[in-house]
Amino acid sequence: MSEGSLSVTDHSRDSAGLRYVYPVVSRRAGGVSIGINLNPNNACNWRCIYCQVPDLARGTAPPVDLPLLEKELGGFLHELQHGDFMQRVPPEARRINDIAISGNGEPTSAQEFAEVIELIARHKPADLKLVLITNGSLMQRDNVQQGLRRIAQLSGEVWFKLDRASEEGMQRINDTKTTMDKVRQNLVAAIACCPDTWLQTCWFALDGAAPDAQDEDDYVTFIKGLLRGGIKPRGVLLYGLARPSLQAEAPRLSALSSELMEGFATRIRMLGVDVRVTV
Repeated sequence: MSEGSLSVTDHSRDSAGLRYVYPVVSRRAGGVSIGINLNPNNACNWRCIYCQVPDLARGTAPPVDLPLLEKELGGFLHELQHGDFMQRVPPEARRINDIAISGNGEPTSAQEFAEVIELIARHKPADLKLVLITNGSLMQRDNVQQGLRRIAQLSGEVWFKLDRASEEGMQRINDTKTTMDKVRQNLVAAIACCPDTWLQTCWFALDGAAPDAQDEDDYVTFIKGLLRGGIKPRGVLLYGLARPSLQAEAPRLSALSSELMEGFATRIRMLGVDVRVTV
């Protein structure tokens, strides 16, 4: 393990000196999250303008070395539970909160995704939560759905990215071309496979301007449409900017006040949907 202390502003993927496994002191989780990075090549099929991944490239996850991942995960869990790793963590966060499949790109792009979930299942302590953090774009793949169903069996959660609920907004924030019909289909598939699916939404100012009324209306209308169709996500994880973007747009981004965040959260809650705000 590398030396030095960890904080909520340091999400370095190499802070443990491993290829796939890394620790995160998570402000949203309130403890140490064991990160699984299936994209060590920094490749993703999206390019969100707030992304903290350096040298982000378009692409997919490379082949996963499953024996190495298993060795790293087993060894890191042992170190957290029996070693002195927690001495590097702020006292208020000295607990293992979850295993989070996230990393430096879209994790479901890994061809071995379902096998990775089975591998995690072999090592995960029964009381430790499993979370998949995804942009949700590949939910129609058979191996992804197989993995999601296994996550559900493990009482895990899916955090499905929805930063804006319009095609123009997704192009602007996520630098991806998709349709809202496709987003809805992917979300419906995710919820069908893993009912504990949350929407995760990054809400921030661009060029000094907060998301406008149209952005909020688009989002609320999208949720209303889901609910009318009998589709209900577990809730919304609404969060702001905590760490600087490493994309070219970084100077154009800024955090919103807690009042603006809570104002938007209130609109969503009025639909009967749980919202958890992290400023």
